[in-house]
Amino acid sequence: MATGVYISKFLAIAIVVLTVSSIGGIITMIIVYENERIKTQPTAPPTTNSTTPYPTGPPPNMRLPGNLIPESYDIVLQPHLYIVMNNTTNQSLVFTGNSTVYFRCVENTKTIVLHSKEQNVTAVKVTDLDKEKIIKVDNTILYSNESNFLEIVLDSVLVKDGNYSLFTAFEGELLDDLAGFYMSSYKKGPNTEDDTERWFGNETIIVELDERFIATSQMQPTDARKVFPCFDEPAMKATFRVSLIHRPGTTALANGKVIGTTLEVIDGETWEVTRFQTTKKMSTYLLAFTVSDFDSIGSTHERVDIKTYARPEAIKAGQAKYAASITGNILAFYESPGVFKMNYPLSKLDQIALPDFSAGAMENWGLVTYRETALLYEEGVSSTSNKEWIATVIAHELAHQWFGNLVTMKWWNDLWLNEGFATYISYMGVDHIEPTWNIKDLIVLNDIQTVFQVDSLVSSHPLSSKEDDVQTSSDITQLFDSITYSKGAAVLRMLADYLDERVFLNGLRKYLQAFQYSNTVHKDLWEYLQEAVDEDSSHIKVAEVMDTWTKQMGYPVITINTTNGAVSQEHFLQNQTSDYDFEWHVPIRVMKEGEPIKIATLDKKGQVLMPDFLSEDGKWVLANINCMGYFRVNYDPVNWDRLLSQLESNIHEIPIINRGQLIDDAFNLARAKHINVTLALRTTKYLWNDTEYIPWESALRNLDYFILMFDRSEVYGPMQAYLRKQVGGLYQHFENFTMFSTVPEQHSAQYNQINAISVACSNDIPECQEMAKMLFDNWMTNKTSNRIHPNLKATIYCQAIAAGGEKEWEFAWGKFENATTATEKDKLRYALSCTRKIWLLNRYLEYTLNPDKIRKMDAVSTISYIARNVAGQAIAWNFVRANWNYISLEYEEGIMSLGNLIDGVTQRFSTDFELEELWQFLTDHDVEELHLAIRALEQATERTEANIKWVKENKKTVLEWFKNESRREQLN
Repeated sequence: MATGVYISKFLAIAIVVLTVSSIGGIITMIIVYENERIKTQPTAPPTTNSTTPYPTGPPPNMRLPGNLIPESYDIVLQPHLYIVMNNTTNQSLVFTGNSTVYFRCVENTKTIVLHSKEQNVTAVKVTDLDKEKIIKVDNTILYSNESNFLEIVLDSVLVKDGNYSLFTAFEGELLDDLAGFYMSSYKKGPNTEDDTERWFGNETIIVELDERFIATSQMQPTDARKVFPCFDEPAMKATFRVSLIHRPGTTALANGKVIGTTLEVIDGETWEVTRFQTTKKMSTYLLAFTVSDFDSIGSTHERVDIKTYARPEAIKAGQAKYAASITGNILAFYESPGVFKMNYPLSKLDQIALPDFSAGAMENWGLVTYRETALLYEEGVSSTSNKEWIATVIAHELAHQWFGNLVTMKWWNDLWLNEGFATYISYMGVDHIEPTWNIKDLIVLNDIQTVFQVDSLVSSHPLSSKEDDVQTSSDITQLFDSITYSKGAAVLRMLADYLDERVFLNGLRKYLQAFQYSNTVHKDLWEYLQEAVDEDSSHIKVAEVMDTWTKQMGYPVITINTTNGAVSQEHFLQNQTSDYDFEWHVPIRVMKEGEPIKIATLDKKGQVLMPDFLSEDGKWVLANINCMGYFRVNYDPVNWDRLLSQLESNIHEIPIINRGQLIDDAFNLARAKHINVTLALRTTKYLWNDTEYIPWESALRNLDYFILMFDRSEVYGPMQAYLRKQVGGLYQHFENFTMFSTVPEQHSAQYNQINAISVACSNDIPECQEMAKMLFDNWMTNKTSNRIHPNLKATIYCQAIAAGGEKEWEFAWGKFENATTATEKDKLRYALSCTRKIWLLNRYLEYTLNPDKIRKMDAVSTISYIARNVAGQAIAWNFVRANWNYISLEYEEGIMSLGNLIDGVTQRFSTDFELEELWQFLTDHDVEELHLAIRALEQATERTEANIKWVKENKKTVLEWFKNESRREQLN
């Protein structure tokens, strides 16, 4: 719900209208007053907010008819809010504006159909540009269904090949819904140095500054229609000329470069009017504008003017320096001959850190928007993971400037062409600026192992869905998931490896050159990659290979019998045998003990005898080296034993990534009953002798499933005893660093230090718990400033709050409320969920309904944090059910929010009672109430059914295994 006083009286508000002169197409700016609109524009009748059926029936697929092609827009927007308020000013959360879209008719029609949502369209005028004649409007109809169609019925026909314009004037609200044109805010601390002179009407008033307001935007995927009537589909590309009318003393930004700013008196008030350069041809979802009091810092680039904007205090504190230092470098790297070999096509690139933002960032052309945590870094406060996240997000958004902005998918069913590419390419960008991080290896943890879980469910979906299957806004929103991002990146990584990265990038360059400023389908990409393959004299058939990975959901498990070299593939599912007759074209990197790596290809079902997989002289065989392929691997028992024996005797013979792969594959193969669960558990035994991050993280993620399934049962005690034994060596390895609140130099080792502390403390190793309490107590009692290393803060805070009570929680809450950086707030917000006091968790849940306590963009993740806590699981689920109507309304527009929420609160579900509650939840709400969470609910139900079955089948075996390992330790 919006804050402040909403001013609904529009009669006194002046609107700037763009009209086209009949001579030479010259643009003239005039002032038209609302109470004179009908008199001034006799050809623009008031609209009818009708729900009358489409006269000839609405298009069956809820898509625009395609008979009108937009070519350019002139847009004027006037947000009426005050950035800074005084005691005599009522806040106005209103924006007004107008748009003129110039379009070409490709098929005779008497109607104009475009998109409009949640606006009051107050004027409409249609002009035949060829005949310089106004066309009479008979009626306007706004449809109340998910089409969001605005239909304009004319009294004469628009003829094929004719050129026309549509003028609309409109009014809307600047809500806090993080969608379309919306309002954000932040608190500025008292007594900070600032220019406190601000314009209010015609007066300059000195005020004490506190809360600041921002007008900003988020259009993707279908919210440009919330801002102005438009042809809001990605293939309907056009150019955009934007003017923003805003309060004096504020800074207006848009996609284009500022070409002029003037002060103008409108209805007795002084306003700034900022005009922007016309954009390149682009999709509506890439439009962006902001009005704020932000400052900026520049970046170095030989051609592009790059600025990073943030709150003035953040800029002054140097929090934007890291982002500014890497942005130009990444952009230049992408432009280089070794990557895209194509310049970023705009003359400027702004990026801005917003206090309230639904996604991590958005790639708007020329004005990239970010959450503060994805752009701002502060030495001594931000951690290594914060820094990596900033670099990764910037690299991802800059990759979009080519993949998504310059070349755009034709329709949302091929969204992975945008997001999969940006995710994959971002690893190259970060590796370029931070080569010591070895970031390319982390794709296995960050993306591949993560998406494997979702893609092994029956409720998964292909990368490229059928176009007709993606119709409504909710259909589109649900595609913004890990399949699209992470699987997209994984299969592109596999393809680049298979073709050779040099050939792959050559094909990408051809593709970008051919389709710049236009739209594509995935077949277009295969065509240009094939051209590069042919030039390299290779015989790989790209489309034939890749259709098996993009048109089918899921992935295969490759089963290898090393005794005879037989290899086979089948669709891997967690909880059932596949009913699908899927077959993949699988490139497999394979290594025999003591021999070099080879590449083999499996392109058919059934057993195939392949000598590359035959063991000789009792040596092990290892497949999918460095996890370059998007599949799991199973072996015969003898080869499993050889590989695990190798790990227990000399870990260095097995590549680090494959040590993690063996663990992850084994646990998931066991869940799918391909191997025994005790074999999976055995893969973790060697870890007492391994200090590398990837194997440990792989093990902990899989053991986390055991924790979720068993931390409410008798299995948990013996499991904790085993984990104490296994983590002891790792904790000691990092103990000297930890006790002095320092970190190792190696990037991945810093992450494993966090793992060591987290596992040791949560499994009751006394010295770890005492260390965490001591550091937190010292902070509470002011014996030292907070000298906990930024890397360790979230873990130390969490463990100390878990071991403490109300005093520790209240102290952390106070620190959260007064934290000046988003990264510190995020660490504390997570840690507050760690308390074991149910009444405190209940209070915390209630806070998520109050945006003044927990920002709306953080509410879903906060609830999910609480649900991860065994003490908070049940109350979080009850809370979501009790407040679903409110939550679903508030997060209606948020990409992935409701799906993430359902996923978060049902992770631990593993009983028949919990499954019944899920079904009851589905029964209690109609499809309309659940539409944005349907896929997540399907996955939660499927996962719960699988969990119930797995626990019943494995609980006794797992309990005995952990007991035996605990006894073995006691005997030693």
